[in-house]
Amino acid sequence: MSGRLDGPAADGRFKGRVAIVTGASRGIGLGIAERLVADGAQVLITARKPDALAEAAESLGDGRALWVAGSGDDPAHQEEAVTTALEAFGRLDFLVNNTGINPVYGRMIDIDLEAAAKIFNVNVLSAVAWAQQVYHRWMGEHGGAIVNVASVGGLKPAPNIGMYGASKSALIHVTEELAVELGPGLRVNAVAPAVVKTKFARALYEGREGEVSAPYPLKRLGVPEDIAGAVAFLLSEDASWVTGQTLTLDGGLTLTGGV
Repeated sequence: MSGRLDGPAADGRFKGRVAIVTGASRGIGLGIAERLVADGAQVLITARKPDALAEAAESLGDGRALWVAGSGDDPAHQEEAVTTALEAFGRLDFLVNNTGINPVYGRMIDIDLEAAAKIFNVNVLSAVAWAQQVYHRWMGEHGGAIVNVASVGGLKPAPNIGMYGASKSALIHVTEELAVELGPGLRVNAVAPAVVKTKFARALYEGREGEVSAPYPLKRLGVPEDIAGAVAFLLSEDASWVTGQTLTLDGGLTLTGGV
């Protein structure tokens, strides 16, 4: 763990609120954590690599962030992270399920089934497990909001990332199911980004960004800040009448038939 708790609280719409953001040592997850901190929240971030997490937490500012390293689909890690957040910050208002993997690229018909099971375990079942943790230990009694990071690949078929897309489609359904089950005290929504310029997605655009972004009406790929702003909205009171929805963040790509 890292991060002091004696720094002054930032002003903003999330002042006094606490969030857990999984998969947040870099990329979209770190971008979301940065936005929540900028809006006044304190955050606990998770990922697998301690050094990267420590550096990320330091960048978020003294008193603003803690970190717990571990695998997102490990029940002991999930329990430790929630316990740490509650003990350190005294409450837990938001969960952002951002952890996701896609270790294979190619046709679904040829996929190694052990790899497929791992994709679903990390991308779907761990999101459910994190939701169970925060619900039973705080939000079920006190309320809160959850945002799951899905993908446009979960909205329609996408060549060579079919199992990843299937997992994100399942995550969208999980979002809807939990929204029905957990209202009115807890809202659950999702975002579905297209290609965002991160290390995770680099294979999808590196060396051909102009070609990849050409079908996008906005003529550019996403950046983590694009996703962070939408997530902050869905967590905020501005979205107090929004639950079970998946907000597509794609620069208009799906309007042209692309994924």
